[in-house]
Amino acid sequence: MSLPLVDDFREIVLQNRPLIDVRAPIEFDQGAFPTSVNLPLMSDEERHVVGICYKEEGHDAAVKLGHSLVQGDIKEARVSAWKEFVQTHPSAYLYCFRGGQRSGIAQTWLDEAGITIPRLKGGYKAFRSYLSAASERITANNNTLIIGGRTGSGKTLLIHQLDNAVDLEGLANHRGSSFGRFITPQPTQINFEDALAYKLIQFEEKKFKNLVIEHESHNIGRVHIPKPLYSNFEKGQLIILETPLETRTEITYDEYVVAALKNYRQSFGNETGEQQWFEDISSGLSRIKRRLGSERHIALQKVLEDAFTLQQKTGELEAHKAWVEVLLRDYYDPMYDYQIEKSPIPIVYRGEADGVLAFIRNQ
Repeated sequence: MSLPLVDDFREIVLQNRPLIDVRAPIEFDQGAFPTSVNLPLMSDEERHVVGICYKEEGHDAAVKLGHSLVQGDIKEARVSAWKEFVQTHPSAYLYCFRGGQRSGIAQTWLDEAGITIPRLKGGYKAFRSYLSAASERITANNNTLIIGGRTGSGKTLLIHQLDNAVDLEGLANHRGSSFGRFITPQPTQINFEDALAYKLIQFEEKKFKNLVIEHESHNIGRVHIPKPLYSNFEKGQLIILETPLETRTEITYDEYVVAALKNYRQSFGNETGEQQWFEDISSGLSRIKRRLGSERHIALQKVLEDAFTLQQKTGELEAHKAWVEVLLRDYYDPMYDYQIEKSPIPIVYRGEADGVLAFIRNQ
């Protein structure tokens, strides 16, 4: 009796089905699917040795070597890990790169241990091709409403109030600015694309009339929106969220100072965390020194340093609002206004948050 093969990739996405990736850790780290866990058939070193054997002696010799490397206690430990995962996640599937040798071996060994698990037909390569094609199709066939606005307008806060929105910055783990880095690293480009594809397919299933995203440049930190998708987004309609400078200062202060400091303290401890935060903000200012101009950069750095000195002495954070406001008014606002002026995307609405929400929900 042949063991089950599956290729209903859409169902995998919609069900957020758990997946066992039996590729080597180095392959998994380069990119994998959002619901996958790495329980490899071979370690990186074992895979490397087998790969050399394949090139020098051919397929049969490589397979024989692989079996000799993964036997006895090693084999038992890997089968045990798969069994444990399947017992906890009985709906799981498994895959390797092309859905052939490695996942076939894992599937057979599990079957011998009394567990039948389907494997992906075509493996990682086929599933990823499906996700890429689905992303292009969905973004081409759906009208996109793009929420723009000056930095600190609350675009991300608004996005999270909409069921038909995809948070690109959230998927990229980056705020999309010179000060946008989080403590935790960004995903790989492949992981970003796959996570975005999952969100787009799940959006399509709900049959919303419009897809809502935040206005982004092609790059979000170190990852980028794939060119076909970005081109499709640019065919959408732009909605400008207008928020007073005072409110934008509060929103940016809460994000860049209050919330960021909390994360830094939790990750590095109070004193080290605060110092690391200050150094990262200073580095952000240095990155935009050319645009600010030397004089403004020196003045803004001094405001930051004074606020940080007060923070260390008293624990008071409010003084940081001074450099946040200057940064918004003198750096981000002129830059964003210029970008909007040059943008090919038609503006269909301008207004404050309540008006923007009402406009989107009436489309």
